[in-house]
Amino acid sequence: MGSSSSSSTQQAPIPPPSPLLRNPWRQISWRDNKKQGNSLQPSEELKYVKNFQPQNDDVKYIRILLCGPVGAGKSSFINSVSNVLRGRMAIPALVSATTADQSFTRKYETHKIQKDGKGNYYPFVFNDIMGLEDGTGRGVSAHDIKLALMGRVKEGHKFNPESPLSPDDPGYNSSPSLDDRVHVLVCVYSANVPEMRSSTLQKMKKIREAASNLGIPQMAVLTKVDQVCGETEKDLRNVYQSKHLKKKMADFSSSLGIPMNCILPVKNYSHEIKEDSDVDTLILSVLKLMINFGEDYINKLESNKAGC
Repeated sequence: MGSSSSSSTQQAPIPPPSPLLRNPWRQISWRDNKKQGNSLQPSEELKYVKNFQPQNDDVKYIRILLCGPVGAGKSSFINSVSNVLRGRMAIPALVSATTADQSFTRKYETHKIQKDGKGNYYPFVFNDIMGLEDGTGRGVSAHDIKLALMGRVKEGHKFNPESPLSPDDPGYNSSPSLDDRVHVLVCVYSANVPEMRSSTLQKMKKIREAASNLGIPQMAVLTKVDQVCGETEKDLRNVYQSKHLKKKMADFSSSLGIPMNCILPVKNYSHEIKEDSDVDTLILSVLKLMINFGEDYINKLESNKAGC
């Protein structure tokens, strides 16, 4: 009795689609790791930032206001900028290591970045404000941020969510100078959060509307990009090839109304104790855009004043 054996042809399982795009959707010049002596050669972006001076002699600093939900990484971004420019780990802005839903920042404080040991500072400053927490009596009000945009909040003013700032308060600046005004509004949001709460989103939209009415340029920074995608966690240079991260940025752009070319991803310094050239590259790309936006706005104000 003859028998025949046949083996069914089994198809190899179809591999899942790659989480990465074939080519980066945005080009960026990663910092050269070649060393000159004991230090890295500075990138073009780092040279630009270090040599920058405002064209308007009446302006000492470009003022950059960071706003966003609690825990988005506003203070950590300021610290990261300081690390990049000073070439070492530094902590100019206090940061909470907890995961509580209460903002660690309470006062309206201007953060300067030291340029050298002679008391000189870079010609741009950051204002980090209380987070946009949800709920009555929590988080800075959109009203107070609008006043900050106009330069009407004095240095050191302690925000009170239950009592917005008024002209009768000692923290109210009745005669703001051009230096006091905000020149760039930056919305900071964590890529690691599933979606923005509707109340927080509404606050941010009100703030954006106020900035638009004042002509203040706006951009957004998406933080913690290493935590939202395994490919960027493995290699930060995958940031503009990650399909998930690109969708995250597109969703953020759609919900808040900020164009994609004004949204930049970053990884703040968190657990590192040494510099990372790829972290630096993303931080510097954001910082350069902030400076350019602020400079353009100041020049526009001067041009409008001269035309009056």
